[in-house]
Amino acid sequence: MSLTEDLKKILETALPTDPSFRRIEKAAIDSCISDCRRYALEGFIEAFLLSGMRLLALPGNGHTRLIPNDAISVLPLRFVSVGRSVHLIGAAPGVTAPRGELIAVNGTALSEIEATAEKFLAGTRQRKRVIGPILLAWPYALAHLGFSSNDRTTEYRLQDANGQITNLKVANERTVPGATLYPKNEHGKADPAWEPETFVEIKDWQELGLSILLPSFFDPSEVALSNAISDAADRVGACSNKTLLIDVRGNTGGDFLLTMPLIDAISQSASKQVVVLVDKFTFSAAIVFVAILKHRLGNRLKLIGEEMGDGLMFFAEGGLLDLPTSGAVVRYSSAFHDWKNGTSDASTPPEITRQIVPAGALNLDREWVVRPTGEDTQGAFYQRVLKGVSE
Repeated sequence: MSLTEDLKKILETALPTDPSFRRIEKAAIDSCISDCRRYALEGFIEAFLLSGMRLLALPGNGHTRLIPNDAISVLPLRFVSVGRSVHLIGAAPGVTAPRGELIAVNGTALSEIEATAEKFLAGTRQRKRVIGPILLAWPYALAHLGFSSNDRTTEYRLQDANGQITNLKVANERTVPGATLYPKNEHGKADPAWEPETFVEIKDWQELGLSILLPSFFDPSEVALSNAISDAADRVGACSNKTLLIDVRGNTGGDFLLTMPLIDAISQSASKQVVVLVDKFTFSAAIVFVAILKHRLGNRLKLIGEEMGDGLMFFAEGGLLDLPTSGAVVRYSSAFHDWKNGTSDASTPPEITRQIVPAGALNLDREWVVRPTGEDTQGAFYQRVLKGVSE
């Protein structure tokens, strides 16, 4: 097989199915397809992947994108966006590297690199911040963007919490498989292999309130999530006199329909303030969860954290394409969602149309970003938030 077969799968399935491409001028699509085809015919995998990323980023729809993680090798460093900056928060086993905020790569300011890379990254500004850091550890991408060095190494300038600057130089040949440090569903945790141990974690902070951690709504079996949501709904019903803190930071989505019993319980039982913690790693079904709660609770719900990874108008559903020659994956959409105005179209599944509400704008009531350098343990952070709500 050749890369032309990979391109054929994209052109025959993703583009015709995805309604978000109908908004893009044909000339722009054709230009990107031409680049993809040229690199495919040349057999240049990394160039093909980047051109495919650019093609699928055209609609600005983060649910549609080429995910290169399984197909590339990266330097053994894990970069993650924290707030509006990028931090080195981990490394491959056996690699020692200083932790800190990334200031520059090969002498070029990070802001300049991010501006150049933007057209290869799909979705909103926040989603670009989530999926973009892999490019900083991908030697070919840095070279293609024009930011490589002349000595087959990559030098990173880092600043620690005390303001001390460190320069870290890594040989470009010292790579590891991309997916070992950059998961396809990026969650922002230091451990790239992190997976939730449970779908719901509840803790009673006595007079301060009740915290409910919801790390994921993705459950292929549907049973474990449904059972956990049911138990959480019962607990909320029994604690109607408590302030609720709901944490969906890092929740990349799944099936929001399975969470409706908890939404109903919160809407009907919560008599005090409801606080929801969100961040740029909050996506898809988790955003819908927040939107429905906001619509039902109004001013009783306070949103704390940072802007989420998607807006309220997006395209979703669809499916995945495995590209056998390159090893990459394509995510494509098939349905329109409008949780801002509460509208739908013919592509929206009926079961979702029945739930769509006009949530308006989900503006933060307070911006609060937890740094990766031990600012808070999770429990301490929850208590600080709950105390702030009660004051």
